[in-house]
Amino acid sequence: MQKIKKFIDSLYVILPFEKTFFEEKHKFKVHYVGHPLMDYIPSHQENKKFLSANLMDESKPIIALLPGSRIQEIKKMLPVFVQVARKFPNHQFVIAAAPSVNQKYYNHLTRNIPLKIIYGATYDLLQHSKAALVTSGTATLETALFRVPQLVCYRSSYLNYWIAKRILKIKYISLVNLILDNEAVLELIQGECNSKRLVKELKNLINSKDKTQQERYKILFSILGSGGAIEKTADLIYKATIN
Repeated sequence: MQKIKKFIDSLYVILPFEKTFFEEKHKFKVHYVGHPLMDYIPSHQENKKFLSANLMDESKPIIALLPGSRIQEIKKMLPVFVQVARKFPNHQFVIAAAPSVNQKYYNHLTRNIPLKIIYGATYDLLQHSKAALVTSGTATLETALFRVPQLVCYRSSYLNYWIAKRILKIKYISLVNLILDNEAVLELIQGECNSKRLVKELKNLINSKDKTQQERYKILFSILGSGGAIEKTADLIYKATIN
């Protein structure tokens, strides 16, 4: 942290808890400018041809699967999601594929379960989804900003998890909960992230009439600002240089 203070005059952050961390704990000058996603998601136009273009059954509700962008994440999470999909024959499960991962790899992990694999249309998928299973990361925030009910799921090797638990003293792993400092979305981690538990919680999520999660999503919107993070940062830097 001393090196950061030595070489940086001001810090511009996109997450509110970063401002708290740097200012209160390290007495560092910080500007919170809002999140760049607020420039894109609220204005994302609905693709009304999304279902037909991807040959989807318009009579079946969609469950979005976001198993991560890295091979190791996908390898850990997607087989569990496939087991869950088997238990919901009246829903269609659709994978938001990472652009860097070949479709053959997804096909290998899904085996004989006919799941749709969609590239380059995650936002369209979320706009048409009834619920989502999401591996922890920025995707949890994107899902929340599309107001999609979600379960946050994460599994890693025992060693990595043990190291993380020893080093990171945080209550939550999803950006949604970290920003709100509240469990707005259920987090199923390691042993709790198994097909039996996911099936149970997904059924609850789909059938629930509780509006608590949606109310907390609204609060999330208000915290993240109204957009223009890049412009705000540029303006602050400009003002700092002329003063």
